[in-house]
Amino acid sequence: MQNDQLDGLLALKLVAEKRNFTAAANELGISASAVSQAIKQLEGRLGVALLNRTTRSTSLTEAGDRFLTQAGPALEQILLALNDVGTYAQKPSGLLRLNMPRLIYPTYLAPLIVSFRKKYPEVSVELFFEDATSDVVESGFDAGIRLSDVLAKDMVAMKLMGPIRWVTAASPKYLNKAGRPKHPKDLLGFDCIVSRIAADRLYDRWEFENKGSDFQVQVKGSLILNDSVMTLKAAMDGLGIMYASEDAIKDKVESGKLEIILNQYAATSAGFYLYYPKRSQVLPKLRAFIDHLKSEGVE
Repeated sequence: MQNDQLDGLLALKLVAEKRNFTAAANELGISASAVSQAIKQLEGRLGVALLNRTTRSTSLTEAGDRFLTQAGPALEQILLALNDVGTYAQKPSGLLRLNMPRLIYPTYLAPLIVSFRKKYPEVSVELFFEDATSDVVESGFDAGIRLSDVLAKDMVAMKLMGPIRWVTAASPKYLNKAGRPKHPKDLLGFDCIVSRIAADRLYDRWEFENKGSDFQVQVKGSLILNDSVMTLKAAMDGLGIMYASEDAIKDKVESGKLEIILNQYAATSAGFYLYYPKRSQVLPKLRAFIDHLKSEGVE
């Protein structure tokens, strides 16, 4: 069905109910003349008059009455859907789907989600934890959170936190047994826990800094995991050395479950960003989340 046909059907139904072109026009958000024209075009295509028009009243013809008796329920559902979508577009509501790495949530994002839900109770939030890089748009997410160096170029990015220090750490139990590396290159002789960030890609080139210069060491993975929480557990269990953001393991270091090593070589990155597709209009639920982050002091 063409759009102008649907316009004529909806216009006919509203005029029949309200017995007034102006009232129907106000309901549709268009002019009375546009309503009249839409119905005339519909009548022209059907080859039959649907309305009796006089200077004082408007009523359905027999053909118009018969037509709306059959089509009315379907048109009512369309009007309800249009009204529902209009309300959805005007205020924050619906399901906000966010994709993010696991370890960023408990240490940083959890308080922001709690305060957001209190402020916008009509918005439900789905958090999908994923350490691997993925196409959030193709997967149906409203936005994602990732490091700046993995963001797609056609996305809008908003900085959440940073800069981030990246450190190597292991359990004291493991280090007391295996020894403590003095330089990042010494990691080649240690068990390292490597992250899988895609089906065909490992993150085994760990980044370091020395006197303002960046360099990488390609470590050997005695254990490969695709889950940062499991990586953290494996390191605490003494299975090897892990690479993580300092903030993500801060509490484990303070409790003595992990020990940071090679701290003087820690690398720094710009930080984590909220990113979402470029659109002419951002849905209210996502706009509300962005505004809430800004109100909470996010950069």
